[in-house]
Amino acid sequence: MTMHNPFQPVEKIKTEVFATMPEKFRKKSRTGWSDPNRQGAEVECFLEGPSFDREGNLWFVDIPFGRIFRIDTKGNWELITQYDGWPNGLKFHKDGRAFICDYKAGLLALDPKTGKIETILGSMYSENFKGLNDLHFASNGDLYFTDQGQTGIADPTGRVFRLRANGQLDRLALNVPSPNGITLNTQEKHVFVAATRSQQIWRLPLMADGSVSKTGVAIQLTGGVAGPDGIEMDSENGLLVCQLGVGIWRFDSNMLPTHLIYSEDHRHHHLANIACGGPDNKTLYITESLSGDILMAKLPVAGKKMFAHQ
Repeated sequence: MTMHNPFQPVEKIKTEVFATMPEKFRKKSRTGWSDPNRQGAEVECFLEGPSFDREGNLWFVDIPFGRIFRIDTKGNWELITQYDGWPNGLKFHKDGRAFICDYKAGLLALDPKTGKIETILGSMYSENFKGLNDLHFASNGDLYFTDQGQTGIADPTGRVFRLRANGQLDRLALNVPSPNGITLNTQEKHVFVAATRSQQIWRLPLMADGSVSKTGVAIQLTGGVAGPDGIEMDSENGLLVCQLGVGIWRFDSNMLPTHLIYSEDHRHHHLANIACGGPDNKTLYITESLSGDILMAKLPVAGKKMFAHQ
């Protein structure tokens, strides 16, 4: 393997605004989610979980108000459904359903045609989840997801789960300080998890039987306002990492930084999650959670192909 120079200059890529939440959807207020997670501040929205369906529409969630949105290929916003929950992560299954990690309700599935939501997992082993955060499908349909709740450095009890396509639920980690974004490398031999409150990206090697051995730290970050949030792999096993207050880093397969994607707008300090799209899968779409803006940037490498598009 070629080793890259760790002191190679990082190339900067500036974002531009792709879409802005219409005023009719903005509703500034305090909520049961924002009080503990935004320290009592009023919020208009908190956008997260961007994901593309097979038709090229961009879907995402609004956590504090329990809303699921879609932007069609012409740029029109549509509120698909609103329910009593706090949806955080969203990914599409190959069968067309949108799976949702909901902080309040567990693992859900949305039928995009009807807007109907069903519960896939409301609890595990007769215990409630702490508060689900994000998810990722493997190519065989296994679903990896994080259970974050209010965990952190002083309470490192966040969990990582895998729901196999056959319905078996596996616990892969039980001691993560705030597990957040999650993805797999292209060979699906490693699970990567953003441990927000320890400012780390964890790497969980998968054994032949699906168990995990020798979990370690792939990336140690510093700075910003919280830590890493959404993450995703590109087609060359580079890792894209949203670091709140900084931007989106691209790390190469050796986990060394090559690019920083950023915004010059002072309002855009909460670049929380990402999805790759466009005709060549080289356009990065970014939820700026607090402003209600969706940003975009051109990537040097195509994103990894998602399960829904295989």
